[in-house]
Amino acid sequence: MSRDSARSRVYDAERLVFRMLDRAAGAHTVQIAGTQLTVPAEARFGSVDDVTAYLRRVTDLRTVSERFARASLPVAVRARRGQRAAHYERGTATIALPDGQAGRWALRELVVLHELAHHLDDVGDPAHGPNFVTTLIELVESVMGPETALIYRVIFGDSGLT
Repeated sequence: MSRDSARSRVYDAERLVFRMLDRAAGAHTVQIAGTQLTVPAEARFGSVDDVTAYLRRVTDLRTVSERFARASLPVAVRARRGQRAAHYERGTATIALPDGQAGRWALRELVVLHELAHHLDDVGDPAHGPNFVTTLIELVESVMGPETALIYRVIFGDSGLT
């Protein structure tokens, strides 16, 4: 298994994306690379069970199912005990998300799409390598639109990930 050397850079870049979208929550506009974009509202989930239904809808999207062969493989969702991390278990095709008040940070659309990208990444090694980054950006574009994907492309590019 390869060393996941890009992991911390991916997480740092995503935190920038999250903060940018959090700040845009009211007006739904952001400015990036000299361009003003209107971005969609990001889904927030009330529970891990809500995520399961959302993932079914996402993997059933034609743009997702036609682009990612692994979209036809079912992915399970479960609550995890720790509140500080979410993760994907490749062996069981399971996304583990913290549930409860302290884990609310993980019950957001972009965190769920990150974990789903691990499932859809047909290379999977290293876990946050170039194939994962491409999968994540293409998934975000299919689900949340080209504006949100552009934000990922710019921030990930500035972070040396693309």
